Amino acid sequence: MKPRHLLIGFIVLLALAPLVLPTFQITLLNYIGLYALVVLGLVLLTGVGGMTSFGQAAFVGLGSYTSAYLTTTEQLPAWLAWSAGSPWIALLIGIALTAAVALILGALTLRLSGHYLPLGTIAWGISLYYLFGTLDGLGGHTGVSGLPPISLFGLVLDQGEKIYYLIWAVLLGAIFITQNLLNSREGRAIRALKGGQLMAESMGVNTFRSKLIVFLISALFAAVSGWLYAHTQRFVNPTPFGLSMGIDYLFMALIGGVASVWGALIGAGVLTMLKQWLQDLLPYLLGSDGQYETIVFGLLIVLLMQRAPGGIWPFLMRLVPARFKQRRLLREQSQQVAALAHRALPEQGQVILEARNVTRRFGGLVANNNMNLKIHAGEILALIGPNGAGKSTMFNQLSAVDTPTSGEVLFRGESLTGKSSREVAKMGMSRTFQHVKLLPTMSVLENVAIGAHLRGDKGIVSSALHLERAEEQSLLQEAKRQLERVGLGDYLYEEAGSLALGQQRILEIARALCADPCLLLLDEPAAGLRYKEKQALAELLQKLRGEGMAVLLVEHDMDFVMGLVDRIVVMEFGEKIAEGLPEEIQKNPAVLEAYLGGVE
Repeated sequence: MKPRHLLIGFIVLLALAPLVLPTFQITLLNYIGLYALVVLGLVLLTGVGGMTSFGQAAFVGLGSYTSAYLTTTEQLPAWLAWSAGSPWIALLIGIALTAAVALILGALTLRLSGHYLPLGTIAWGISLYYLFGTLDGLGGHTGVSGLPPISLFGLVLDQGEKIYYLIWAVLLGAIFITQNLLNSREGRAIRALKGGQLMAESMGVNTFRSKLIVFLISALFAAVSGWLYAHTQRFVNPTPFGLSMGIDYLFMALIGGVASVWGALIGAGVLTMLKQWLQDLLPYLLGSDGQYETIVFGLLIVLLMQRAPGGIWPFLMRLVPARFKQRRLLREQSQQVAALAHRALPEQGQVILEARNVTRRFGGLVANNNMNLKIHAGEILALIGPNGAGKSTMFNQLSAVDTPTSGEVLFRGESLTGKSSREVAKMGMSRTFQHVKLLPTMSVLENVAIGAHLRGDKGIVSSALHLERAEEQSLLQEAKRQLERVGLGDYLYEEAGSLALGQQRILEIARALCADPCLLLLDEPAAGLRYKEKQALAELLQKLRGEGMAVLLVEHDMDFVMGLVDRIVVMEFGEKIAEGLPEEIQKNPAVLEAYLGGVE
């Protein structure tokens, strides 16, 4: 059975539920839908983006209280009087207010890292919680009652069975939006936030923008859930919007699968039903004194994390045959896809990159000292030297990952001083890494497509509504072309982490080529490759040189280097000790002494 058929069957069951289930069960399903909407935002923020937040309940409260205030206050300020107590207008205002608050809080907290980020979310989450209970206009800790029901096309949704359909329609819409977003150019940038920020920046991704976007989306999902909650309960007080509920939302995400879209629904359902069952069952077994359900629930969570650390949904997906899980991202070949435009390469022999007296100090350590080199279009230049010579530091200066203490690097005649690696990528420089940096659970095709990020321009709205299909196909076809070019065309839909180390290095080269560079920086590209793979890599680099591309490589494999490159620069102790043709370098006494410890 295809996944689409399962989805249709699930929707049919949802539609029939109010017709066959008692009111209490429908109420539980309403809560599951409301919780799942909040947890869906946490899947994006924490599971995919790698940013732990304890403050989602505060955004739920923001949506709830905005609607409660606007729909129950008799004398609204003049500038809000036009809303006329409408829940729908209150929703729009709540979304706008939540967006403004989320952008401010995101700008303040998302630059934090490590344990400081979750602590920051706890701080503003508690602040908003106490704000709800302190303001007299919001009813204090007593709360606000008498909220009007939502009306939709003349139907008053004043009962759980009626508002049930709206809750689940909104949730399914949010799931649709989330899946579309994650399967897009913008989604790949978001998925790169967890463990791949340095790589993503070097491919042109604005990682802080992606963080802010996912933080905003998760806050808006929470606010919409709060609006629905307020008009389902018809009463609002601060209790459901505190830190305790924020922790429960995180538990739901962990139970279902913190990085799984459908895991949000599983986690919300399991936690809600489990708490209810424990509250009903444990008093009969252990007596009514004490909160035994909390103790048992905690033990069950620990057991689940041991048996299924990824959550229930990933555990279930491991039981599904691979042929049902594989997503064919590319259209059939019969459908025409517009090819991406390519940048014009500089004239043969033109200076592409130049380092002028580059010095890099780390305290008293001089890693690079007055380094000078030039790379020309249509040339392969090797940067070699013994371990500790300063090659990697120099590589980082050239690629704008690091900034020289003195001196400067010019790319295509423009100084890179003050430029980020993202800006340099846009100028036409692309790189690989000494230690492979890829997203292991993402497919090979999608990993490479990250390299083409700057070659697309469709934004979040187009991605969420799936309006970027033509551009997305162009990006994926370009990624496929580069994979076939480097010999990985048979691995398009394999997980990148399942490839051998040598293949992962080749994947990085394909990703760099997908950015359409005029200068390619390769950090030990031959490491881990077998003899035939090295031959294929050499042929590819020679072809790129023939097309006019400049290539700089740092490499330890001298046999590979000597038979491939046009010129060699040799470093020792942070300084250049030799430069010339391969045959000249092989006979240079300073080079022989650096590598062999002396000459006869």
